[in-house]
Amino acid sequence: MLIGCPTEIKPQEFRVGVTPAAAREAVTHGHDVLIQSGAGVGAGFSDEDYSAVGARIATTAAEVFAEAEMVVKVKEPQAAERAMLRKGQLLFTYLHLAPDPDQTRDLLASGATCIAYETVTDARGGLPLLAPMSEVAGRLAPQMGAWSLQKANGGRGVLMGGVPGVTPAKVAVIGGGVVGTFAARVAAGMGADVTVLDRSLPRMRYLDDTFGNVFRTRYASGENTAEMVAEADMVIGAVLVPGAAAPKLVSRAQLATMKPGAVIVDVAIDQGGCFETSKATTHQDPIYEVDGVVHYCVANMPGAVARTSTIALGNATMPYMLALADKGWRTACKADAHLAAGLNVHAGQLTNAPVGEALGIEAITPAMALSHA
Repeated sequence: MLIGCPTEIKPQEFRVGVTPAAAREAVTHGHDVLIQSGAGVGAGFSDEDYSAVGARIATTAAEVFAEAEMVVKVKEPQAAERAMLRKGQLLFTYLHLAPDPDQTRDLLASGATCIAYETVTDARGGLPLLAPMSEVAGRLAPQMGAWSLQKANGGRGVLMGGVPGVTPAKVAVIGGGVVGTFAARVAAGMGADVTVLDRSLPRMRYLDDTFGNVFRTRYASGENTAEMVAEADMVIGAVLVPGAAAPKLVSRAQLATMKPGAVIVDVAIDQGGCFETSKATTHQDPIYEVDGVVHYCVANMPGAVARTSTIALGNATMPYMLALADKGWRTACKADAHLAAGLNVHAGQLTNAPVGEALGIEAITPAMALSHA
C-alpha cells in the first residue's frame, strides 16, 4: 500500500502523522511511504531522516493526496485537504466530527473511508490512540492555566504554589479520566490546592487509592460543581464522551460567580468544549475574556510540544497503521472490532452513532459498513 503523509496546515500545528520510525516499519513491511517535504520539521524530523529509511519525498500536499491509498495525519483535514480526498481513499487521523458539521459533510461527499483515532477502543474500554495526547494535554493544562493566571495576561495574578504565608491557587478539575488525572497530578506538583470532580465512584476510589492526599476528589453533582467553580482560581475542563459532543457543564450564568481574573482551561474544546462560553483558539492567540474570566481554549494543545507529542502519538498509531496497510482497512477492521470502532465515515455514510446524534445525521453501524461489498 502507498501510505501518504502531508504537512499539517492547521494554524500552529507542528506535529506530523508519520514518524521516521513508523516510515521505516512500513517500508520493512513492503509498503511505499510518501512524505510531503517539510512535514516533520516542526517535530524535529528532516526530509533526510525520512529518505534514510526508504520514504519518498513529495513537493506538495496535492502529490500526497493524489498518490496515497492511505493518508495518515494528525489533525482533522482542513477544507483544502478535504477537497483532495477521493472515493475509496483511506484517511487515518483525528477527526472530532461531533462539533464540526462542515467537515462531516465534506467527508461524506468525498466518498473516502475515514477512521478516527479518537474512537478506536481497546479491550479495557480505553481509547488507546487518544490517550497519549490526553496525557500530554492534561500535563499542559495547568502549565497553560498558570500562564493565563498571570496578571499581564488578564489573570488574577495568583501563583500556583503560593509562597510561605500566602495560600496557593485553588484548582478544580472537572473529569477524572486520563486528562483530568494528569492535570491534577501536575497542578498538585506545582503546589496548587487541587480537587477533581467526577461522577464515577469507582474512578474516585481509584484516584484516592493511587494518589492519596496529593489531591482531593469530590462528586460532580451540579451543586458541588457550581460551588467549586465559584471558589476556584482555575477550572480545567477534562470531560470526554467518546465520539460525542462534550456536555456543557458550566453555564454563562455561572461565570458571574467566579472570581475576576479566574481562568478556564477547556481541554474538551476539540469536542465542542464543556463550558458554555468556550470557543476554539490557537497557540498564536490562545486566550480571550468573557465576563472577567480568562478562557484558554486551544484546540490542538499537544501541538505546543510537537516533538514529544509526535513520538508519543506515533508509538500508539503505528501498529494500527501497519494493520490497515498490511491487510487493507476492511480485513483489518473485521479482524479487530476495536479498530472497527474507529470507523466514522465510509462511502458517503456516517458510521458513528454519537456523531450522528450530535449532528442529526442518520448513521449505520461499522458492522453494516463492513458487510457491504
